[in-house]
Amino acid sequence: MTAALPDCYCPVDGTRVSGGSLEWCCPLCRGPLDLDWAPTPASISSLSGRVNSLWRYAECLPLGGPPECSLGEGRTPLVPLVGDVSAKLDFLMPTLSFKDRGAVMLAALAGRLRPERVIADSSGNAGTAVAAYCARARLACTVYVPEGTSEKKTEQIRAHGARVEVVDGGREAAARAARVAAGEPGVFYASHVFNPYFLHGTKTYVHEIWEDLGGRLPEVLVLPVGNGTLLLGAALAVAELHSAGLIGRRPALHAVQAAAVAPLAEAWSAGEEDVAEAAAAVPTFAEGIAIPLPPRARQILRVVRESGGAFHTVTEDQIRHAQSDLASRGLFVESTGAACWAATRDGGSVASVLNGRSAVVPLCGAGLKTGLADSRIR
Repeated sequence: MTAALPDCYCPVDGTRVSGGSLEWCCPLCRGPLDLDWAPTPASISSLSGRVNSLWRYAECLPLGGPPECSLGEGRTPLVPLVGDVSAKLDFLMPTLSFKDRGAVMLAALAGRLRPERVIADSSGNAGTAVAAYCARARLACTVYVPEGTSEKKTEQIRAHGARVEVVDGGREAAARAARVAAGEPGVFYASHVFNPYFLHGTKTYVHEIWEDLGGRLPEVLVLPVGNGTLLLGAALAVAELHSAGLIGRRPALHAVQAAAVAPLAEAWSAGEEDVAEAAAAVPTFAEGIAIPLPPRARQILRVVRESGGAFHTVTEDQIRHAQSDLASRGLFVESTGAACWAATRDGGSVASVLNGRSAVVPLCGAGLKTGLADSRIR
């Protein structure tokens, strides 16, 4: 017998949405939803012998054990970089980005709800992940992408059998087009921003670090932030582990944005609790986190503040130098994925606040998706 799906709710006004509904946002304020569900993680000793994927943390996943659409995602390596800073190699995923953690949750949920078709919007990585897992689940899929999206990423989306809709304009224009389509009957909007199941997939990033470090977490987690899906997922996992008494202290969350498009960092510096208006859409090597107006901005700012962390920005030069530096260490990641290392390596603003504290940075996407930043300088 299939367990009932937990309800969703709006974190702003408390409006509830049935767990079995195709509703993708709050019907009143049109904002993102959260899941009304508080799991208890298993002890580290009970994880031995379990499936070697993110589904080993089944108690903390709202869909239970591995679905048929699983590609063995998760359990990526944690390797030392320098001193007490380690890197989590999430570019070693089936579709070469961390977005697989959330995409498998969305595809599994869609498989339960059986819509006529699935749609998503993305600057590339989320779209490729949703397309792959929908292919695995035998679900028709359309992905809306902004003009200028990497051809390598749109090729990957099409290879999985999904339809690509290129939208004139930037990332926000693609999102608006997808949300219009999401209002049509029988459509499941696989939004990695609005749908909380995605966050419950990305949180496994922290559960894996906790297990690999023998039941503890580093003092600092450095996380890239555009829409904030990895950071908010990390905050969920930290709260779960702390509430269960499985960690004694919570790590500080340090968020990194490209200086070119940094609405959250600017709001942070101004002491604001939300982003009042969209930032200008300026080209940046870190295209994956260039989000002018993040729908979950208030939540992102709050969890960073509560963790004792901060926001940081990195320049285009810092990003491309960090990407080259990682490649010289045997790690070829896309330029967006180098942003956290740009802030954490010598000379970065995160490095200046570590003072010997342990930290983990994510390497979120493979370099094959975009190539070297240096090769894209005109």
